[in-house]
Order: sequence, then C-alpha cells, then structure tokens
Amino acid sequence: MNELKTLGISSALASHYVKSGWLERLGRGVFKFPGDELQREPSLTFLATRMPGLHVGGKTALAWRGVRHNVSVRETLFLCGKEPARLPAWFFDYFPSRYVARKLFGRKLPESFGLSPLPETPDGPLVSEPERALLEMLSDVGIGQSVEEARNIMEGVRSLRVDILEPLLRSCLRVKVLRLCVQWSEELNLNWAAEARKIARGTPAASQSRWTARLKDGTTLILKP
Repeated sequence: MNELKTLGISSALASHYVKSGWLERLGRGVFKFPGDELQREPSLTFLATRMPGLHVGGKTALAWRGVRHNVSVRETLFLCGKEPARLPAWFFDYFPSRYVARKLFGRKLPESFGLSPLPETPDGPLVSEPERALLEMLSDVGIGQSVEEARNIMEGVRSLRVDILEPLLRSCLRVKVLRLCVQWSEELNLNWAAEARKIARGTPAASQSRWTARLKDGTTLILKP
C-alpha cells in the first residue's frame, strides 16, 4: 500500500480499482495487476520489509548456492526470521514455504553475518551463505528435515571458509547443531572437519557427555562429544 500512496493512490481509490477489476487484492495492503505472475525473488524482497530478519536459509540456501542432493519438482522454500510469525497466505499460495524463527546464534554475532544476496541478483533477497545455511539446515534435523537427506546434502559441502564458519560455530547456541557439524564432517571426511573439531573445543559441544534425542520419525539421534 505504501507504494501505491507514493503514486498518489489512496486506500479508497485502491479499493475502487479492485472493484473495477484494475487491481487484484492479494492481502492487506498488497495488490497486483490482473494477469501478472508473481516473481519469487521480488516477492521475498518485499516480504522482508514486513518481517524482520527474513532470509532464505538452510537447505534452500544451499541449493540456491549450488549444493543440493535431489531436485524436487516444486521446491518448498526454507525461510528464517527473527520473530515468530506466519507467512501471508498470498505468499504461501504462490510459493510453498516453511518459516522458522529459531534462536540459533548468540547476540554477539551480527544479525547479518553470513547473509548476502546471490551474485546474480544483487538487489534480491538475502540468502544464507553456505557456512550459515549448513548450520540452519542442521538445526532443522529431526524437525522438518530428515537425517538421511541432511547428511547427503552435507556430503556436498566439501569446502567451507573457515573464517566464516568459526564465528558461526562459536556463536551457535544449539549443541545438536555443533555436534552434528563436527561428527558428520569427520565421518564424511570433509576438507574442513579438523578445523571444525578445533573450533568446537571452546563451545558447549565440548561437553564429555553424549547428546541423545528422540526424533519425530521415531529414530534416536546419538551424538558423541
């Protein structure tokens, strides 16, 4: 609606245009021209103006940056944000999505750390860089992300920038994420596994006790120190 106001179109006039068929109302204060197809990236950029910290994360961000296991016919977007919220129905109808607002990192880490637009769309939405996207995906293991697929995807993350990974791991608040990152990187013989183990020694993951959780699918996840 703010965009319409800058063009001199009031709420009353916008309603008139909707009744006349010149505009189509998608939701509160959101319109499109009849027959226009919504584009994913501009829609995400617009949505980010209404939802603090919104960005493309986890499995989706890895796929957009070239790391994927299987190509789905219709991708479900994995979106992250600062505050619990619901995606607008109009957005979900056009772009099937999951939105999470888990507190994954401590306050000392800048909110925008590890986030940037894709190189080919510099004015597009923020997308987690591989190091952050990996940890976001691991945080979803056992919730909306299967163990098998997460491990298969992680096998493709063979090279990471340690200078980006280190502050993310040191700021990570989730023992499950830290343990998965270290244990799987070693089991998969990833290039950065030794560095991840070294970094994790100064985090809650360094506890000598095993971490065990019962997942939604009935399997038990056991992570060693």
